[in-house]
Amino acid sequence: MAVKRRKYSRDFKLQVVREVAAGKSQAQLAREHEIHPNLIARWCRQHQRYKDRAFAGPGHAYTEEARIAALERMVGRLTMENDLLKKALQQLEDET
Repeated sequence: MAVKRRKYSRDFKLQVVREVAAGKSQAQLAREHEIHPNLIARWCRQHQRYKDRAFAGPGHAYTEEARIAALERMVGRLTMENDLLKKALQQLEDET
């Protein structure tokens, strides 16, 4: 039987983070909202690190690291294509 993952809205996550900041314990909030304390800790870390960009939602890369990684992959791919084209051009020049 497949277990369906629960999804939490950005507003809900921000509410929980604000309650932690107000002094409630993560364990108490976890019991109240029936979620794992580690999830609350992760939300707090994300909010502390990314502030307003935190909890952007699926498909929204809000981290600089994700953007840098995507650009590095693109540079690698383009470098490989460039090398391949240079070799092909060299072979054509050698044949003539």
